[in-house]
Amino acid sequence: MISFKMSPHQIQVKEVVHWFAENEMRPISLASDQHKRVPDEWLENINQLGIQLSTSSFGDSDSTSEESDQTEKRKKSERQGNRLAVIAAEELGWGDPAIALTLPGPGLGGPPVQASGTPEQKRRFMSIFSRDEPPRWGAYALTEPEAGSDVSGLKTTAVKTNGGYILNGQKVFITNGARASWVVVFATVDQKSGRAGHRAFVVEKGTPGFSCTRLADKMGLRASETAELLLEDCFVPEENLLGGESYYEEKSAGHTGFRVAMQTFDNTRPIIAAMATGIARAAFEYTLDFVQHEYPKHGRSFHTASTILAKAQQEIDASRLLTWEAAWKADMGKPNAKEAAMCKSFSGTISLGVCSRCLEVLGPDGVEGHLVEKLYRDAKIFDIFEGTNQIQHLIIARHLYEPLGVRI
Repeated sequence: MISFKMSPHQIQVKEVVHWFAENEMRPISLASDQHKRVPDEWLENINQLGIQLSTSSFGDSDSTSEESDQTEKRKKSERQGNRLAVIAAEELGWGDPAIALTLPGPGLGGPPVQASGTPEQKRRFMSIFSRDEPPRWGAYALTEPEAGSDVSGLKTTAVKTNGGYILNGQKVFITNGARASWVVVFATVDQKSGRAGHRAFVVEKGTPGFSCTRLADKMGLRASETAELLLEDCFVPEENLLGGESYYEEKSAGHTGFRVAMQTFDNTRPIIAAMATGIARAAFEYTLDFVQHEYPKHGRSFHTASTILAKAQQEIDASRLLTWEAAWKADMGKPNAKEAAMCKSFSGTISLGVCSRCLEVLGPDGVEGHLVEKLYRDAKIFDIFEGTNQIQHLIIARHLYEPLGVRI
């Protein structure tokens, strides 16, 4: 049975990250949105605090040190990195989701390296993210102009050559793609074999033939960097094939780049869901405070606003519980693809809906540079990236029908 009571350590993490969100993120939130960037000096100062948007920030990583063997042997019941990550992610989403995505660290590139990388790859690529080093970022490049929701349509190619691979293709909507020290890039060694031909490579910044062609100008999350990347006869050495050649030769294990990508989503979708929950909570709390203090001054009725806010509270709590279940299953080593899809889909939908209804309650006081107007713009992407709602519903449906012997 899952406990709904947070442990003292979880409460401490929540309080520390909330303090950070309120005192460090909120003061620069609207200005960062307006200028479409997070100040470099702020990122340099924050890097020393070591706060990142990943499970590796909370002690369950197999990444860089000799302690990884001990971590691997730890009982699953003691692991709580995923739960701590979603608790922290909700507070960071409450503070500012665009700034949260810009925090230095491996980002979405971290989970595939940790899950599938060799010990040497984990050490080499993850050790650069240190408080004692300048701010650095990792990134994750799967989406292409014609392969977003349908990952099987991947067109970026990887051709084996002496000592490595030659990559050619284009990637779009890559968070922190231009500033990243390295990017996990998914490509196919054989387009005819579909998902079985997918491979994951770590492409380092400055590699000849690897470039950023454009930064997207977005409706929401404007302070977060979203890049288009181009690979033109880009040589990637064998040692940067994630997991190494032998990893993909173990056909009985079913190791493919596609599997690496899906495992990444099972870990990151609850984090995205938690951020969406935080956005909804931020809009809800702002609006609740506004109604409490401003409505009486103008003789306005509490009835309609109260009904809207009551529904918002219900949806936020449900979103949080779905997210906690997905994170708990990940910590326990249990398959969580269905739960990750459920919380991600539900949280993205309710986040946008709560922000929209809060704007209705606020009226003119919620627009023209106000917090809730920004949150509304930010919320929209949460039912699109990391897999659209339609894809999440397909994943859920597959888990419903598979026990019945029906494939969809």
